[in-house]
Amino acid sequence: MRGSLSGRTQATMSEVLEGRRRGPRAALAFAGPAVVASVAYMDPGNYATNIQAGAGYGYSLLWIVLVANLIAMLFQGLSAKLGIVSGRNLAELSRENLPRPLVWAMWAVSEVAAMATDLAEFLGGAIGLSLLTGMPLLWGMGITAVVTYGILTFEGLGFRPMELIIGAMVGVIGVCYLIEVVIAPVDWAGAATGLITPQLPDAGALTIAVGIIGATVMPHAIYLHSGLTQNRAATHGAEQKRRVLHFSNIEVVIALAVAGMVNMAMVMMAASAFHQGHSEVAEIETAYHTLTPLLGSAAAGVFLVSLIASGISSSVVGTMSGQLVMQGFLRFHVPLWLRRAVTMVPAFAVVLAGVNATDALVLSQVVLSIALPVPMLALIHFIGNRKVMGEFVSRPLTRTLATAGAAAVLCLNFILLAAFFGLPIPFIEG
Repeated sequence: MRGSLSGRTQATMSEVLEGRRRGPRAALAFAGPAVVASVAYMDPGNYATNIQAGAGYGYSLLWIVLVANLIAMLFQGLSAKLGIVSGRNLAELSRENLPRPLVWAMWAVSEVAAMATDLAEFLGGAIGLSLLTGMPLLWGMGITAVVTYGILTFEGLGFRPMELIIGAMVGVIGVCYLIEVVIAPVDWAGAATGLITPQLPDAGALTIAVGIIGATVMPHAIYLHSGLTQNRAATHGAEQKRRVLHFSNIEVVIALAVAGMVNMAMVMMAASAFHQGHSEVAEIETAYHTLTPLLGSAAAGVFLVSLIASGISSSVVGTMSGQLVMQGFLRFHVPLWLRRAVTMVPAFAVVLAGVNATDALVLSQVVLSIALPVPMLALIHFIGNRKVMGEFVSRPLTRTLATAGAAAVLCLNFILLAAFFGLPIPFIEG
């Protein structure tokens, strides 16, 4: 590994930590984990919920995207810190320190979340391929599966090639939505108002809001980030760990800010194109067909390219996370193809059953939102545990903010369940 790309990256990191190399280019060696984790915040589930948010409610739900992104920044930063400081990932620490029945329950919930994640990713990539080429949805899912598996084989070459591949796909998604915002006639004043004015117009907006939270703050990304950082940079002493944490925090802010801007761009594109006159647009397929006459074939084509890049890259990251969770909780390794097959079966079953693809995407995000408190609460527990974190134990203010973020997610989930069962919700008209 010493002469490989990953080996050279680790050598550069060591030189930086020892003070023998400086400058922005040297610091780039520490970039990668947050970029990989950020893909989870731009997966096809975001497309479904953001299109519905923009088409149905204009710019009024942009504040939810902002709040979700800030929560994501906090938890991804804490997850990265856990891996850097402890040298263990969240799943491993849970198995080693929590009661066994709780560990089994956490693993079961995580596997359900993995299936919901795969449902969104496979459907998103397949929808994009189907619309772009006219092939059947099942064929698109098959191609997505094959391409995903092919990319995953690069894991055998170390961490750096995978980081670069995922980073390139993140770049494609970002450029696509930069183009979309330029093409679409965005009402920037309305967008600014929606960004800073909290409101939930009705119960339908609530469902979309919970979906946005589920699509933005991802359970598997919280697990994965701690695994990506746990052995990436060899540190000697507390001072070197502090330097790695410094670089990690910068990367988290930049990578998640980019992901947040992409999500906001999705909502703004849908709001500007569909809200006036086409507010009924709620499906990715309809959005594509409606974009062509409204904004031109270029906007529609760019939309599909970003969707395909999102589906493939997030599927790769989802599989990496699933492997890490299973090995951490169970200390059990399964072949990559088997791991891939188990979690993608529900996606194929949904398509074969004739379920509407976009509805399935939105529901998958709600499932993820309900599963989300499990890794959030575990992470809050460990970052405040001096036995695990030593002198790097998180400050009371950080733990308070993290607890408030987890409480907000739990509150939204309880409200969603109340709405589902038809119970009255204060301040929200049905």
